[in-house]
Amino acid sequence: MTDLFAKFAIDPWRETMAEGAILLRGFALPFEDRVLPALREVIAQAPFRHMVTPGGYTMSVAMSNCGAAGWVTDRSGYRYGRLDPETGRPWPALPSAFLALALAAATEAGYPDFRPDACLINRYEPGAKLSLHQDKDERDHSHPIVSVSLGLPATFQFGGLNRNDPVRKYALRHGDVVVWGGPSRLFYHGVTELKDGDHESLGRVRINLTFRGAL
Repeated sequence: MTDLFAKFAIDPWRETMAEGAILLRGFALPFEDRVLPALREVIAQAPFRHMVTPGGYTMSVAMSNCGAAGWVTDRSGYRYGRLDPETGRPWPALPSAFLALALAAATEAGYPDFRPDACLINRYEPGAKLSLHQDKDERDHSHPIVSVSLGLPATFQFGGLNRNDPVRKYALRHGDVVVWGGPSRLFYHGVTELKDGDHESLGRVRINLTFRGAL
């Protein structure tokens, strides 16, 4: 009976989105006091920038990276690189607070062996969005993805293996973490246009930390 009550107490903050995909409500909140200062240090070394897609489109979401490799896009394509193309220096190291959060969330979602080597940092301002896409530039798709929401609330879209598969929408708030892997690792996903607001810690922005095994 005790086990049943314990399970009932935990389930309300866990949502199964698909096979292999879990939404952990508020999971990042206990890490906030260490994660936010670490985030500011990373951005001081590698400031946000609006990258350009191979098709010449300037992304509305501003980006940076930390870890052994960073995801970049320009007219030559999408890829991971060990150096920040704007500075020629290695990306900032993955902060210990980031790593602790990513490992804890992955383990909670059923991926205890996850060891991220890259973290893409997205900054959404009101009006910014991210169209449906697959995360497929990593070498090994057996690693899950851990996505942490901070700041303003957003609507996360989660589809299937094909772009035209039905899309489910999830309201993500500050501290929510989405983890997906296994059968859902290559599912299409995106973020609808961010609505204006003012978050008490981050102001008029949403920050997304996406942890991946890239190399």
